Amino acid sequence: MIYKASNGLEIEYEIIRKKNKNIYFRVKEDLKLYVTAPMYLSIKSVEKLIQENEIPILKMYERQEEKSNDVGKFFFLGEKYYIEIKEAVEDVTFIKNRVIAPSNDALEAFKSKSIAEIYERELNLCKRCFASLPEFTWKTRLMRTRWGVCNTKKKEITLNTLLIEKEVELIDYVIIHELCHFFEGNHSKDFWELVKSAYPNYKEARKKLKE
Repeated sequence: MIYKASNGLEIEYEIIRKKNKNIYFRVKEDLKLYVTAPMYLSIKSVEKLIQENEIPILKMYERQEEKSNDVGKFFFLGEKYYIEIKEAVEDVTFIKNRVIAPSNDALEAFKSKSIAEIYERELNLCKRCFASLPEFTWKTRLMRTRWGVCNTKKKEITLNTLLIEKEVELIDYVIIHELCHFFEGNHSKDFWELVKSAYPNYKEARKKLKE
């Protein structure tokens, strides 16, 4: 199905039916709009809601379009670098807006090492914000819909590997957020008060992570 926006842009969209009460919009890497809608909602009602939410949908589309043009770029701790492969160099180095590496594999190895080292460092720093925490383990993996997950039963935190592309302050926010779940399982008012006590600018961080 196609939705024609007011600016003339034609966006292909797909409706995904689920047993939920709300409707959700997401533009993915294929520049297609995915609409998660309740089972009972008619196609006509979905189209009306797309129209009513056109402005934020177009913003999502623009962001994904920008990402599709970022091939050949390396994102690291909130900065964007142009990748330059030089077989003669031994290590990964950053010069202004360029990252120079002997190979793409070497660059990925550098990224993996940085994820392990930086996440562990920031975890240790963030733990100081709490008077007491249960013993827990942590791991990383690529996630498409979450920046972090806290499994309170397993006492385990999972951090998204894509966080390495964000500023350290945003990595800290995600860590704080997940650590707070050891005390408050859901996103209640008490949970957000706990987050605020450890990370006062959490609202700004949440907004940046959605950009």
